[in-house]
Amino acid sequence: MKRLLSLCLTLSLLAVACGFLMPQPTPVSPIPPTAPPQTPSLPPPSSPRAAFRDGLVQADQSILDGLQGASEYQLTLTLAADLLRVDGQEEIHYTNIEEVSLDKIELRLFPNLLGGEMTVSNVRVDDTSVAPEFGLNNSLLIVPLNPPLEPGQSTTLSMDFRVTIPSTVDQGNYGVLAYAEDVLALAHAYPMVAVYNEEGWNAEVPPPSGDVTFSDMAFFTVTVRAPKGLVLVAVGREASRQVEGDQQVVTYEAGPVRDFYLAASPAYEVISRQVGETTVNFYAPHGLRSGAQAGLNVAVRALEDFSTRYAPYPYTELDLVATPTLALGIEYPGMIAIAERIVDPNHSYLEGTVAHEVGHQWFYNLVGSDQLDHPWLDESLTQFVTLEYFFDEYGSQGYQGFRESLTSRWDQINDEAIPIGLPVASYSDQEYSAIVYGRGPLFFEALKNRMGGEAFDSFLRDYTVSYSWSIATPDGLKTLAERHCNCDLTPLFEEWVTP
Repeated sequence: MKRLLSLCLTLSLLAVACGFLMPQPTPVSPIPPTAPPQTPSLPPPSSPRAAFRDGLVQADQSILDGLQGASEYQLTLTLAADLLRVDGQEEIHYTNIEEVSLDKIELRLFPNLLGGEMTVSNVRVDDTSVAPEFGLNNSLLIVPLNPPLEPGQSTTLSMDFRVTIPSTVDQGNYGVLAYAEDVLALAHAYPMVAVYNEEGWNAEVPPPSGDVTFSDMAFFTVTVRAPKGLVLVAVGREASRQVEGDQQVVTYEAGPVRDFYLAASPAYEVISRQVGETTVNFYAPHGLRSGAQAGLNVAVRALEDFSTRYAPYPYTELDLVATPTLALGIEYPGMIAIAERIVDPNHSYLEGTVAHEVGHQWFYNLVGSDQLDHPWLDESLTQFVTLEYFFDEYGSQGYQGFRESLTSRWDQINDEAIPIGLPVASYSDQEYSAIVYGRGPLFFEALKNRMGGEAFDSFLRDYTVSYSWSIATPDGLKTLAERHCNCDLTPLFEEWVTP
């Protein structure tokens, strides 16, 4: 009870962030709106997917027989001794799963927007050298295809690249890509294929308030060469390890996932818990061990809760890692970065942050969405499932305590009824915090009240399963909700969501 009372007193102050720390006033079968498009006849995967089986729980291993046409990345990353540079080689097996021919493939070079620098050289298409173009402040690599790639056809892109790593976490990137305080955080540090959809290639300079990536599911085989004194933590499972002199060579297999992330530090120690087929690990320096244990306990409870409510967690590993990020927490597939400063068993932000980031394993990774155009499908929904976590753990007092943190965010703009369905770029920083993180989850509460608890819970489970390994849309969510309640939700969406 003491813990509950303390929780309720502090939750109203809780500011959960993922991908970044939102500043305070100071300091998602898919349900298409029409008949599904005809998928081009696709060749079988170019590489044996059995290698990824051990990274998936048994119930999800069948996905390896699906996702035909998903991109396959082969990466080699060599970390410099000072950890301020990465030299890389990349090969991508890309299949055109669209209904139109493609005369180019666009890739994102995110380090050029994150305080670092990425240069690319020796770009080839099926062993033919090509001259790419660059755009969006050198954050976009445009690879020409001649002849164009027809629907169902595949090609192989290859290139060399170099990434210069920022040495501080305060260069506008919240430390998602940085080497600071003896920790290397390596986010989006490879040329990443952009999403192609009805809008064409999705490429833009993301606003500083929101997440930077919007990505399809893909398969990664990544070999990392690094000083052998480093403890490496990465998306996916470790497939092999060897030592060559003063270097360690570690290969990771990850897939299907939306991104690849790596963290490293000579100071990391790990504590672990087993949850069914999944091992949950928390990596942190020894001095943060008690906080890591507290965070691990929350992660386990949240994983069990969300697996019951929505769908089983799909991977055999979930890693949490303490970094000096300026964010409270940042989500990656099967991996979560937690700010070192809150890895403390008494820190009021720890439980809400960990639970929120675990929630993103369902609503960001398993169920994808366009985080730049529809942040409410990502952040607002994840805030809402965090609210449900607090109800499941602490009952109505826990629910009301966390709910106060949501209303207090919206209060920052005097409860102004700004639609939650706007792109990130349409909000000011304060509006983004207040609407996407505050008003947005309250929409899902209103939706649950309108549909009825049983129908809503069934809908959200169906939404999770239907859009697993895919991309959800606002229309798809609304259509599926209306099917479950047999009601017209247009007035509610017009009140809360519709721009």
